[in-house]
Amino acid sequence: MFKSRIPLFSVFGFQISIDPTWIVLAALVTWSLASGYFPQVEPGLAKSTYWWMGVAGALGLFFSIVVHELSHSLVARRYDLPIKGITLFLFGGIAEMQEEPRSAKAEFLTAIVGPLTSFALAAIFFVLSRGLEAGESATPLHVLVEYLAFINMVVAVFNLLPAFPLDGGRVLRAALWAWKGDLTWATRVATNSGSLLGLALIILGVVNFVQGYVVGGVWWVLIGFFVRMAAQGSYQQVITREFLSDVPVARLMTREPITVDPDITVTELIDRYFYRYYFQGYPVVREGRLLGIVTLRDLTEEVRQKADFFAVSRVMRPLSEENAVAPESSAIEALNLMNRTGASRLLVADGDSLSGILSMKDVMRLLQIRLQLQAGQAARPSAMD
Repeated sequence: MFKSRIPLFSVFGFQISIDPTWIVLAALVTWSLASGYFPQVEPGLAKSTYWWMGVAGALGLFFSIVVHELSHSLVARRYDLPIKGITLFLFGGIAEMQEEPRSAKAEFLTAIVGPLTSFALAAIFFVLSRGLEAGESATPLHVLVEYLAFINMVVAVFNLLPAFPLDGGRVLRAALWAWKGDLTWATRVATNSGSLLGLALIILGVVNFVQGYVVGGVWWVLIGFFVRMAAQGSYQQVITREFLSDVPVARLMTREPITVDPDITVTELIDRYFYRYYFQGYPVVREGRLLGIVTLRDLTEEVRQKADFFAVSRVMRPLSEENAVAPESSAIEALNLMNRTGASRLLVADGDSLSGILSMKDVMRLLQIRLQLQAGQAARPSAMD
């Protein structure tokens, strides 16, 4: 989702990153606070004071969103859900969960903790603002802390709207899932609610735009489009999981793939394999024993410069849980692994014995056929056939 993220730091083992679009949001928040909100709430302060308050407000929002997403991530970890990291972007932040929760309880607790955390932050900042209210010299700081209490309350309430993929939509999905025991149906209802909310926000934005509130109108339209797309994408993810969860890798893999010897040079690998068969990667096998895989990604500039001197064994990726699945693994497990590692090909291994190789194209081909069949779009044989 975020291909150009900028890593910042790690907290509790979670990588915190920002998408370049977050810089746009930070600039807009800083500008709107310094030139509009704070001068209106507390007039008469120096212009420089409003600007440091704007910067501090943007940083406080950054902190609040990170804490909100961290709460999701910590509960997800408690239920063994892999989190790729936390990324802040134009529309806020997201804890990048790479798998769907395995139970309605896990879904509910992972979702509800976010708004509860934002409510807690709002309460903490509110108490601090009341404590700062007495000191007249602390007025700018009091206004700033009061704003952070307000914005955390807004984040909590907005996220509780029962529209997927907002936290409230996930809570709704958890409740429906627990009631019917059907994740797909629950997701469809929750994402339909998200699509309706997105449409309502778009209409609200258009109305604001027509009334002359141009910036606010455009902002609501953008958020509405984002919510609608995220809702539809989330439903497709669940459908994908449903379609692929019962398909073993052994049914999709290519059996007896072309293999390479670990002792040949990189030059030989390029000439005899990449330029001949045009595959993105090859299993590395010696005397029937699977050692690993070598791909185009492994042929860095340094490796290519010394291709006559480097053996495949020096540049290959050893067999591991990061590049191999068992034949009985499900296709969705393989797809999750590909998404997590960025690999387009996986070894299919029974211990250190090569069973086959699985590519992203193999999985996508099956998924496309199943989606077409579900939609009734599959080609039907004609009478002449």
